[in-house]
Amino acid sequence: MKLVTSFRTRARTSLSSALLAMIASAATPARSAESYWWKGNLHTHSLWSDGDDYPEMIADWYKQRGYQFLALSDHNRMQEGQRWLELKPAVSIAGEVRERGGGSVLKKYLERFGADWVEQREVDGTTQVRLKPLNEYRALLEESGHFLLLPSMEVTHNRVRSAAGAVTGATVHINVTNLRDAIKPVESDDALEIMQRTVDAVIAQRENTGQPMFPHINHPNFQWGITPEELMQVRGERFFEVYNGHSQVNNDGDASHASMDRMWDIILTRRLTALGLPVMYGIASDDSHNYHTFGVGRTNPGRGWVMVRAKRLTPESIIHAMEAGDFYATSGVLLQDVRREKNQISITIAGEPGVTYVTQFIGTRKGYDPRNESIPLPADTAPGSHPHRRYSAELGATLSEGKGINPSYTLKGDEIYVRAKIVSSKSKENGSVTGEFETAWIQPMVNPL
Repeated sequence: MKLVTSFRTRARTSLSSALLAMIASAATPARSAESYWWKGNLHTHSLWSDGDDYPEMIADWYKQRGYQFLALSDHNRMQEGQRWLELKPAVSIAGEVRERGGGSVLKKYLERFGADWVEQREVDGTTQVRLKPLNEYRALLEESGHFLLLPSMEVTHNRVRSAAGAVTGATVHINVTNLRDAIKPVESDDALEIMQRTVDAVIAQRENTGQPMFPHINHPNFQWGITPEELMQVRGERFFEVYNGHSQVNNDGDASHASMDRMWDIILTRRLTALGLPVMYGIASDDSHNYHTFGVGRTNPGRGWVMVRAKRLTPESIIHAMEAGDFYATSGVLLQDVRREKNQISITIAGEPGVTYVTQFIGTRKGYDPRNESIPLPADTAPGSHPHRRYSAELGATLSEGKGINPSYTLKGDEIYVRAKIVSSKSKENGSVTGEFETAWIQPMVNPL
């Protein structure tokens, strides 16, 4: 396969030696009895952008349901400074009443936090409510060792259109966790250029400030905006969403596009061989927008999250553990332990009564068939969508499959990497699409042999 060129040949090819050393030092996490599993969601929206509830209400929802950390990642803005939300009349869409901050939404906000906290004013006969910035409301909800709020934003580059309105470019959304200053979206119709320049900006901010932070690529199949070939080339990026709880992000792909699982295996294989780049880890997230009406077709909280094994509930500890791959992504399946020894992966599932589990150990062996071909797009494909490529079944093959709560895999020596996917017999409550089963994704282990 000849990878795409233009900007791609000019993409930044080196990171600072200090940052590379820091990431490399975390490549083999040390397990400790003092480490704990922390539950968190890294992709959430509020009334600061296109969510439908106040940030304190959203954070409280997650806290009350056992999450230990949360990032509210609104589009192209950080939750800071003065902002007043103008309350507009409710509208009915497809028989459903939609309220943006007013009516019953405001009533619930007042009931939970009180009139002394909720600030309102009248301007030209219109009610406005002040949206509290993170640095104000975090004191209301954060608890040391129990609940942590991380500054975040979703750097959003929507589809480029020509003067005539025709779609000419990709849809690229990138979350940045624990950043200090807002990152501006890149102006380009090239998905790889957008991703690379955004990732470079995050790395530069981290180096300049000394504050740990990281980007992750959101829902690559949203509007079919990012191909595996584009994503695999991004230097300095270590994370992407293997599962996103939004109802329109095409996690499962289709006849012409790879699923998120399939995309992960293509990316891992090519990065670790032809491109000589590090492993890329998979995140699960909610991408929640809707907090008042629940069901398929609505983008609700509680669908996907990460479980991070770290010693402390601090931004530094959480980020360093994730960069070391000491976490798993899940839509419901919980684990007691994941052990990566010299040549073995062992998992202990926190089983539920009456629920069965099938674990697939997935990987690519050395000497795989690298041939691939473009998949034709159907005539009704949305404008601006790019074709995916069909690869050999040797990429991301199921190396072993087991049942029960104690699956393990011993590497044979010819694997490039091995990851695990655990699918339960338990239907996912309020899944992003119908027919989901609770699942967990274990981060890949690169064969040291």
